Amino acid sequence: MPRLVVLLLCVSLICTSAVLTPARAESATPTVADLQRQLAEMQSRLDQLEAGEAQPAPAGEEGLSDLRAAAETAAEAQGVPPESSEEPSFTSGALGLQALNPEISVAGDILTTYRSGDDIDRPFDFNFRTLELAFDSYLDPYSRMKAIVEFSPDETEFGEGYYTRYGWLPDLNVTIGKFRQQFGVINRWHKHALDQVDFPLPLRQIFGPGGLNQIGASLDWQLPPLGEAAQELTLQVTNGENALLFGKNSRNMPSVLAHYRNYRDLDKDTYLEWGLTGLSGRNDTWDVLSAEEVIPERRDLSTTVLGADLTLLWEPTDRMRYRNWTWRSEAYLLNKEILAPDGSGEDTLRSWGAYTSFQRKLDRTLDAGLRLDYYEPDVKAYADLPGLSLAPLAVTAPGAHQWLFAPYLTWYQSPWVHWHLEYNHLAGHDMGPEEDSLYLQCIFAAGPHKHERY
Repeated sequence: MPRLVVLLLCVSLICTSAVLTPARAESATPTVADLQRQLAEMQSRLDQLEAGEAQPAPAGEEGLSDLRAAAETAAEAQGVPPESSEEPSFTSGALGLQALNPEISVAGDILTTYRSGDDIDRPFDFNFRTLELAFDSYLDPYSRMKAIVEFSPDETEFGEGYYTRYGWLPDLNVTIGKFRQQFGVINRWHKHALDQVDFPLPLRQIFGPGGLNQIGASLDWQLPPLGEAAQELTLQVTNGENALLFGKNSRNMPSVLAHYRNYRDLDKDTYLEWGLTGLSGRNDTWDVLSAEEVIPERRDLSTTVLGADLTLLWEPTDRMRYRNWTWRSEAYLLNKEILAPDGSGEDTLRSWGAYTSFQRKLDRTLDAGLRLDYYEPDVKAYADLPGLSLAPLAVTAPGAHQWLFAPYLTWYQSPWVHWHLEYNHLAGHDMGPEEDSLYLQCIFAAGPHKHERY
């Protein structure tokens, strides 16, 4: 074994020497005679080692140093630059311009409707309700912007556009711009992301068909935990521009909204969330009938809307893709001070409504649900004066009310496409004729933020 080691060491030295020795003749390629001579020298050296007449070639650190020095000398002679001991780094002066582009998402909402009722002139309708473009981008580690533009066959609408600064203060985010306000739960969502075809009946009757969507600022504060419950407080100050609530706000006095949310896990599969909301604003200009003429009068009066919401969700952690159910309810109470249009002086409109819904996942792609809505306006003898009507906040018929029964089925064809089948039965007392509607809705989306609720 020592003889074999010595032989290998000698071969290594000779080969290294042959490789590193610079060429002195026209060619550096060894000849057959050179190889035979080197082999004879190796054999002679081996014999001397066995006889104890010679010492092996230097090894260890001293031998390695000699080899390194010989290699560096040969490399310099051939013009090869020395190797650097530093790790290589790769840099570029170009900008990643693609990363600066906002994320763009598209959502389409196509609705096929069949209606039947006493006053229905057009029972069948295809409606491309909206094509929504959403632009979303993080501007820096602390900021985000989002803009929503909604297209329909009849108009183009600026839906939302806002800037959010995260962590402005500990546990406090600030948003400025135009946004759907946090009154309860449902008002914040876009129509294409609702569980049903449209907003609940009382929300539409009090805030209007599009819900509450105004321009201003929002403070979202994550409160310290209350026992095992998480808490959040939202404070929003916006223009008072909602037509039903603040249509007589000529000085554009701001409206103020406060929403408190409480969330807790009841067990590993069930959570409970409840909230309280208050909205307050002003109106100052009123149209009053006097001597068969409509005369504007000034009077600064307040409008207040209160709300409560409750959500209970059961979703087993090991089967959440296949089984769950959600029960959600909200209630709304309006108190609007007015100057009566018949000239009788100050008065107050009080209307209220509520809805409750239950939805269950039947399997991974199929949901079934039911929603029941109820709305009751105030009753005023002057509510239907020509040109000065107070509907739908007030009517003239005592005991007037309206309710809606809406079972539905939703099939998720894929994460990008889902189909919605819903039946509506609208009825009541002195609030219009009964109406039955059948909806088939196709909602499709593309982009990184598919079917976002807001």
